[in-house]
Amino acid sequence: MMMAYGMFVFSLHTLAYQEFQRQTDWRHPSSSRVGNNPARQYAGRGEDAITLPGILLAELAGTQLSLDTLRLMADTGKAYPLVEGTGRVYGLWVIESLSETRTLFFPDGAARRIEFNLQLKRVDDGKTDLLGAATGAGANILRRIFL
Repeated sequence: MMMAYGMFVFSLHTLAYQEFQRQTDWRHPSSSRVGNNPARQYAGRGEDAITLPGILLAELAGTQLSLDTLRLMADTGKAYPLVEGTGRVYGLWVIESLSETRTLFFPDGAARRIEFNLQLKRVDDGKTDLLGAATGAGANILRRIFL
């Protein structure tokens, strides 16, 4: 297992990403001053985004069903926990976008190669109602971990 997003597991058999890109922003708005450089004030943390680009090769590894599953998860509008295979917990994330490019086709039109790009945004700011599809004891455990 490379990583789990909710109950979806990234692996060679499902969907393997080639890179893990993370960008975290911090807000420092400025105020103009006469005769001096603008003054800056730290206003807190900004956006936190993860991008997972990868390649799905239908003959070797991965399946189109994995991309369909991620699209269904995104359609719910819910946030899901993101956990690395090492056990590192990244928090709660929503899918902001999923793009794919299909090339090298079989005679029936199915793609042999699908390049994808999954973009996630962090949303865990204490809103337990954003936790997707977890109910009962499992949801209570997740709420204790993330909140």
